[in-house]
Amino acid sequence: MPIHSILLTLFCVLLIAVGQLLFKAAAAQWKIDGWSWATIAGFLSPVMLVALAVYGFATLLWVYVLRTVPLSVAYALFSLAFLIVPLLAYFVLGERIGANTLIGGAIIVVGVVVAVR
Repeated sequence: MPIHSILLTLFCVLLIAVGQLLFKAAAAQWKIDGWSWATIAGFLSPVMLVALAVYGFATLLWVYVLRTVPLSVAYALFSLAFLIVPLLAYFVLGERIGANTLIGGAIIVVGVVVAVR
């Protein structure tokens, strides 16, 4: 499989991870006041709209990736999001990261290497 296909798949995974951080930021800003217009308008904050745009672009890119990358390989690489998201949350948002997350992430990385080879 060409390296550009793998890199494109990993870029898609990174976009999904960035989208998750943006969703987290949007959720932190969202003020819920029942089922009011303010609640709905607050949900559609600029951060939420950027998050949705990033996710939309990532989805389109993912469909393109699936044209050339076998699903078994693409989905194995996609599982790296379960490690990338907590790591980004740690470095960008200052969230704690536990030993179990790191151990699980290491297992995922080993699984990806086995699945992709």
